[in-house]
Amino acid sequence: MILATKACARPHVVEVAVEYLVIAGGGGGGTAFGLGSGGGGAGGYLTGSVNVTAGVSNSLKVGGGGAGSVVSNGNGSPGATSIFATITSDGGGYGGQYNGNGGNGGSGGGGGYTGSTGGTATASQGNDGGDTSTSGTPYGASGGGGAGAAATNANGAATNGGNGLASSITGTSVTRAGGGGGSTNTGTVGSGGTGGGGDGARYNSGIAIAGSVNTGGGGGGGCDGTAGSPLTPGGNGGAGVVILKFADTFSAAFSAGVTQSTVTSGGFKIVTVTATSTSSETVTIS
Repeated sequence: MILATKACARPHVVEVAVEYLVIAGGGGGGTAFGLGSGGGGAGGYLTGSVNVTAGVSNSLKVGGGGAGSVVSNGNGSPGATSIFATITSDGGGYGGQYNGNGGNGGSGGGGGYTGSTGGTATASQGNDGGDTSTSGTPYGASGGGGAGAAATNANGAATNGGNGLASSITGTSVTRAGGGGGSTNTGTVGSGGTGGGGDGARYNSGIAIAGSVNTGGGGGGGCDGTAGSPLTPGGNGGAGVVILKFADTFSAAFSAGVTQSTVTSGGFKIVTVTATSTSSETVTIS
């Protein structure tokens, strides 16, 4: 007996080439007892290209910035991860308190005064935070690392946050993911790194500056208000961002909790995602 056979058609799978920039939330700055505290590290910075399957949903998340310390002596909080498909950027490390090391993260947070080490960066996502020695006046601390450079170690004076990296994925060069500057008792505060890092504070004057929103910048280090002086909290880290670029023959659909804008230019659609309301949001390109 001869059995008849029937050929099964294979579904046609379409792959979409997507250029991406995925930046996580920056770390929050620390506080210290009238002395220098570390600046927060920038959120992890990943850029490149990946193929996704048309019509299939992909994970999408924009990480929030870590909170700066609001107690008299405390570490900041780390930033949150940002995600697109298989790409995950780590949140920035927190800035260290008095005698506190900076947190590890996409870029590491700065070490607080005194004798503290900066946080270690995730490989290929950022740079380390600065170490802070046991040197005396003006009792400054180190900045957090940035996507483009590590923070300089502090040896008395506060140091700046590491600089960020520029990207032209939107058609315009924009620098993002700078580290937060270290704070100090006297003298000059550490400036935030280029790309949204916040400046550190000075004891009894000035404020710590938050990292810029949607840059993943680290927050500046704060200072404790001792002897009746007001507390200067650490600066909050800046929220991250996810930017996607693909051929304009395709369109993107998003789950309900995604805040985004889309422009068409030069044969491409460029999607900038600035917020996600949950950790389970998606994007489908088809």
